[in-house]
Amino acid sequence: MKITSLIAIAVLASVGTADARPRPHGFGGKRFEANKTFGLGLELGEPTGVTGKLFLQPDQAIDFGLGDIYHHYYGGDGLHLYFDYLWHPVSLASTEAFELPFYVGIGARTWFFDYACAGRTCTGAEAFGVRVPLGISFDLNNVPLDIFIQLVPTLDFFRDYGPHDVYLDVDFSVGIRFWFS
Repeated sequence: MKITSLIAIAVLASVGTADARPRPHGFGGKRFEANKTFGLGLELGEPTGVTGKLFLQPDQAIDFGLGDIYHHYYGGDGLHLYFDYLWHPVSLASTEAFELPFYVGIGARTWFFDYACAGRTCTGAEAFGVRVPLGISFDLNNVPLDIFIQLVPTLDFFRDYGPHDVYLDVDFSVGIRFWFS
């Protein structure tokens, strides 16, 4: 509850300094150009946690996240860290109010988790994965917010985990970011 309150206060305090510049509008097939630079927000799904995005060029960005993942699959909590390089090759829709860019990327993740918990005793394991995020972002032009939805095929390589050493998974998440610049 305290973290949520702090995030809400930070977002409200930053509204006066946020900037969302207008872009030309139209529908389908035009090149996306970001009108924002750096945003932070929340992500729900796999993973659930804090997410950030930094545009390095008008159509290329890095995104990153820290959160909890797969606690319902493996019987214990899992700390998840990821970092991706994203390309935004096309805007599927462009209006005065919003852009709808498609994005694709390549990245990496690491996560640490407990499994086979019996009482207070759990077995710990870790994984390193190669991620390929595919998503769309509902990027608002007049407000410093975006809402995203993504599917992320991931090839994981496990350490100290008995059931398998390599596993292909597809994660799904939705999120919202507040853009500071």
